[in-house]
Parts: sequence; structure tokens; C-alpha cells
Amino acid sequence: MSNLIDKAEFDRIVLKAQQEEITGFHIYKRLAAIEKDEANKNVLARIAGEELDHYNFFKGISGKEVKPKSSRVNFFVLMAKVLGLTFAIKLMEKQEVNAQSIYEQLIPHLPQIKDIMESEEAHEKELIDMIKEERLDYIGSIVLGLNDALVELTGALAGFSLALQNTKLIAIVGLITGIAASLSMAASQYLSVKTEGEKNAGKSALYTGIAYVLTVAILIAPFLLLTSYFKALIIALFSAVMIIFLFNYYISVAKDLNFKHRFLEMTVISLGVSALTFGIGLLIRNYFGIEI
Repeated sequence: MSNLIDKAEFDRIVLKAQQEEITGFHIYKRLAAIEKDEANKNVLARIAGEELDHYNFFKGISGKEVKPKSSRVNFFVLMAKVLGLTFAIKLMEKQEVNAQSIYEQLIPHLPQIKDIMESEEAHEKELIDMIKEERLDYIGSIVLGLNDALVELTGALAGFSLALQNTKLIAIVGLITGIAASLSMAASQYLSVKTEGEKNAGKSALYTGIAYVLTVAILIAPFLLLTSYFKALIIALFSAVMIIFLFNYYISVAKDLNFKHRFLEMTVISLGVSALTFGIGLLIRNYFGIEI
């Protein structure tokens, strides 16, 4: 059975491949322009040059100029500014993997494309792995602060909700608990890193503390805005699941980790602790006969 395609389809795919390459060129060129680290800037410029070479290869076949997808260029530049260079690049590369199945249709007509694809994939991975980004160096500290805040505070809020049944009281007690725990966690992280003889113990502690405090603020917010403690608790738990989802998606892309396993594990632990402390709060309220 022949894998050949007709000329019209061949021309369409060549132009599509050409547009993908020129779009990639402009993305990497823009990222290189805004990158402050000189080593990262050089890596991005090299990848941009390769994308331009591939564009010119396809241009030699089509004989046409093709404009980049400006919306895609702007999107990935925005992602780099907001979520970091590594995340933006690896997200883009994941999308390019899906597009390569289209390019494979050209191989029976242009066998050299296979070598170009393999070379591009291997070389770009090598170059991307050379990129260093500070926030990813401290990802362990962020995970520590985030995970502890989610597990401890969702559990505490569930317990406080049944014991106190007053959103303002729950918010005040939860806020005090959260701030105290964030300071304690940051201090513990500082001493732990310092004891191991590693540099930047202060930064590591700062990342842990900030991740903890931000999580506390998000989880406490529903209790400050609502009068129903039950509705506030449901929203807080939903917020916790969304934080887990978004953070683990970010990590799975930036660090090439398994998203599903990490997401399910953190969700089960956080909600499991919340359910347990919810029950404990009910028992404490009934045992001590608390009425507020």
C-alpha cells in the first residue's frame, strides 16, 4: 500500500511545516531578546537559528514566504514571562511532538526530512536541558511549603469548621495557625539546608515560606467572604484541589514528571486529612459541648 500523497496535500503539509518552523524561530528569537541570563540567551539564539534553517529548507521546496502565527508567538512569550522560560519552552515542545506526525507524511517524498526531524529533536532537547532557571532549582522548597500548607491547613480548616461553625472565627484561627506554621516551616527549611552545608539556605526558606503563605491566603479567603461555614469549607477544598492540579501540571511540564500520579497522590492525602479532622472536630464539639 503506497504512503504517497497527492501534490495538493503535499504542498499543504509543506506550507504547514514551514509555518511551524518560522513560528518557532520567532518564539525563540523573542525569548532570547527578553532573557537576562547570557548563557540561556545564547542557547535560545542557537535554537532560533536552527528553526530558521528548517524554515528555509521547506521554503526551498514550496518557493513561498510564510508568516508566523503571531498569536502563538505572543502566547508563549507571555507564558515565559508569567510561568518561566523552562515551562514555556517545554510546553511548546510537547505541542510540536503532536505536529510531527503530520511531517512524517512527507518522508516518502522527501526522505531527508527524517534526518532533519531526528536531528532537531535530539539537538533541541540537549539545548533545552542546558537552560538554567532559578525557580526550578528551588522547586523542592516550593513543594515543601505548598504540600504542608495544603495538608495541614485543609485539615485544620475542616476541624475548625465543625468545632466553631462561625466563618469569621474560623478565618481568624486559621490565619493565625497558617502564619505561625509558615514561619515555623521556613525556619525549619533554613536550618535543614544550612545543616546540609548547601548555599542559599535563606532563599530556600523564603521560597518555602512564600509558597505556604500564598496557599494559606487562598484557602482562608472563602471564610472571610461567606457566612456559611459549610459553603466556605467546600470552596476551600475545591481551591486546594485546583492548586494541586495547577501546580502539578506546571511541574509535570517543566520537570518532565508524571502528572496523573503526583496529582492523585497529593489530592488523596489533602482531602483524606481534611475528612479525618472534620470528624475529629465533630467529636470534640460534641464531647465538650461547645456552642458558639
